[in-house]
Amino acid sequence: MKLTGLLATVVALSAASVSAHYRFDALIVGSSTTAPYQYIRQNTNYNSPITDVTSLDFRCNAGGLASAAATQTVAAAAGSTVGFALDQAIFHPGPINVYMAKAPGNVASFDGSGNVWFKVYEIRPVTNGRTSITWPADNISSFTFQLPSSLPSGQYLVRVEHIALHSASTFGGAQFYISCGRINVTGGGSGNPGPLVAIPGVYTGREPGIMLNIYDPIPATYTQPGPAVWRG
Repeated sequence: MKLTGLLATVVALSAASVSAHYRFDALIVGSSTTAPYQYIRQNTNYNSPITDVTSLDFRCNAGGLASAAATQTVAAAAGSTVGFALDQAIFHPGPINVYMAKAPGNVASFDGSGNVWFKVYEIRPVTNGRTSITWPADNISSFTFQLPSSLPSGQYLVRVEHIALHSASTFGGAQFYISCGRINVTGGGSGNPGPLVAIPGVYTGREPGIMLNIYDPIPATYTQPGPAVWRG
């Protein structure tokens, strides 16, 4: 049956909104961006955002644990530059957090359970009293950061989350865009990463940086969710 008029418009807009959700689909290692999903555990939900912070899907996105066997592991030296690339630019306001978890052996079979995650990077907003709040992650299609030089050698999951806050004024309104990559850290040191948290478990969903109205009134300050960044 052919769709016409208003119904066709609604269907088209719905399809566009589904396909438009941005995805962290590739790792950056040094100056090279790797192939999509070569080293990223692929999600199975067309990247509809995760909103339940207690769900197992909150760890590596829907399907992210099941797709582990199809994902490769890339080598990256401690102290080197790594990052994430997206299939399109971020278009919702919100911060970025990056967590890592060391596998006890081969990361291919590691599910990331337990208090094993530590934060290594974040992109915070810039506030100016109640005059303005700006989001440096807006409109970016990639970002990089430096692995701590004292990070112990071994295989890790690297988890990125962008917290979209455009509908976050009520509980469950924040949207989490999540991916987990796999790296093998070489030439590492004897650092002791921490504090360690569980994912899910790190958030309740009611943190002041997750459940808030970013528009009216404009927040005077912003509290980045999660533990402090481990610098090594």
